[in-house]
Amino acid sequence: MIREVRAEDNSALADVIRRVLIEFGANKPGFAWQDPSLDCMFESYSAPGHCYLVAIEDGKLLGGAGIGPLEGDGGARCELQKMYLLPDARGRGFGGQIIDRLLDWAKHRYQYCYLETLASMSAANRLYLHRGFQQLAEPLGCTGHGSCDTWYGKRLN
Repeated sequence: MIREVRAEDNSALADVIRRVLIEFGANKPGFAWQDPSLDCMFESYSAPGHCYLVAIEDGKLLGGAGIGPLEGDGGARCELQKMYLLPDARGRGFGGQIIDRLLDWAKHRYQYCYLETLASMSAANRLYLHRGFQQLAEPLGCTGHGSCDTWYGKRLN
């Protein structure tokens, strides 16, 4: 099941995100590891222009992803943010379902969606390309994640 994040998801979601960041060696400065929102995702994504969805199976939180305004931009662009799924949830359609629902939500509020990731997250990179994102030569905005090495964008309208 895919649903919006709830306050009671905060602890489990922070654990999932940190586990995935450790898995890919991104538990250091320049990645989401430093983001103060990791322990309060529900509150962070309750702000206007934000949405965060989680995947739940048999009562277990498997991961999620969100949309928020692209920092350092004029407001027409959003960012697909904090997309992390546990290894046993990957390749089972959860990521695609979450992205599709987030992009549908975003197209009513934004004109363009940006994301940044690591080249080593190969399954995620394939998913982004399959969902119509195009690889960019350089980052956009001021996300604070200067250690990411792969960037994508997609027009929403």
